[in-house]
Amino acid sequence: MPRNILFITADQWRADCLSGLGHLVQTPNLDALAQDGVLFTNHFANSAPCGPSRASIHTGMRQHRHGVTANGVPLKSRYTNWALEVRKLGYEPALFGYTDTTPEGADPADAARNISDGVLPGLDTIVLHGKSIWRPTAWAAWLREAGYPVPDKAMELFTATSDMNDDKRPAPLRVPAELHDTRFLVDQTIEYIEQRSQWCVHLSIFRPHPPWVAPAPYHALYPPDDLPPFNRSPSAEAEGRLHPWLAHALEQKFGPAPNDEAVVRRWQASYFGLITEVDHNLGRLFDAMKAVGAWQDTLIVFTSDHGEQMGDHWLIGKLGFFDESYAVPLIIRNPDEAAARGARVDAFTESIDLMPTLLDWLGAPVPGQQCDGASLLPATLYGSLGDGWRETASWEYHFAHAAQTLGLPPDQCRLHVTRGADFKEVTFPGFPSLQFDLREEPGERRATAVP
Repeated sequence: MPRNILFITADQWRADCLSGLGHLVQTPNLDALAQDGVLFTNHFANSAPCGPSRASIHTGMRQHRHGVTANGVPLKSRYTNWALEVRKLGYEPALFGYTDTTPEGADPADAARNISDGVLPGLDTIVLHGKSIWRPTAWAAWLREAGYPVPDKAMELFTATSDMNDDKRPAPLRVPAELHDTRFLVDQTIEYIEQRSQWCVHLSIFRPHPPWVAPAPYHALYPPDDLPPFNRSPSAEAEGRLHPWLAHALEQKFGPAPNDEAVVRRWQASYFGLITEVDHNLGRLFDAMKAVGAWQDTLIVFTSDHGEQMGDHWLIGKLGFFDESYAVPLIIRNPDEAAARGARVDAFTESIDLMPTLLDWLGAPVPGQQCDGASLLPATLYGSLGDGWRETASWEYHFAHAAQTLGLPPDQCRLHVTRGADFKEVTFPGFPSLQFDLREEPGERRATAVP
């Protein structure tokens, strides 16, 4: 019997955004996957933004070891990754989407500016659908074949909306849902697996990454007036008093949430709509797998590279030290008959655990000298990681781009987080550290500064 892998990464998907966890966003297909597998409720990315985080996902290494500190910083070729290791077993791991990998030798400035479409070594690129909204070549070519009029400015495929008169709801994307990039990418993946009995697929979905413009009917599923309140202090100024780095971030062009709450609410509504759209299309993929008999042969892993502030703490995007940027979903379904079904694992897991999990499933040795993580496969069998598992999660964030403004040497423009069940400690080489008591203030709006 073949052992297949479906490794799905979404982009910028917060951990709380699953209806199975009580959130208003509807994700019935992922909820069903969790009921047929294991949901990890304390899973954290090891860095942000996308490039550094995915380097940890793919190599099993913490950021201070792999050295990818920002988008566009190359991943050194001396490091192996899960795709290279899987290839040694005779698999031909296939990519649908992108990996945010800048190859060694590339100019970091050019790569960051162009949103590099470099591909992780070891992957065969079947469909390259990268994050540059200025040149969505594969999707645009597919749209042309379908007879859809692709605009001269390809970016409009992501941003141009249909006319509507409802000021309270976000406008729908002009591109219909049946031609949207999520549908396109999942269609290509279905076609691929239907033609094979043994395969290893990395499906890297762009959504719910911005631009936050959802196609109909997903644009209207979540009325902005019905959305939950933000987790933040009474004002951005009050929030900034928590720490000098945070005050700096809240003064920049990119990072602070707009002052107009209606704008943020529309973004939030579109963000949730894009999540439900991804869930719907994953349901189609799961149904296709069942139809061709691949469901009982395939390890399915669903996660995200990092989260999204979405107005919490007066921030937008993924940055800093708050949980909203680093807590991400993780669902793993092991098809073995003896595997756990519907279990929830509350132990702290991290992105660095994914590489050894994939290799463990295939019976491949884990490169222990490199890998900082550990396999989660036992949890998929027993519903627990047992005694001796880590009691905290940790992540890192670099902000060397702000060195001149902050008056710090670039090598001091970084932070490290240790997150436990009841506490959180954030250390800065060039600033006071912070200690949070999560029992007293789970929203992280108060902390004690430590010189």
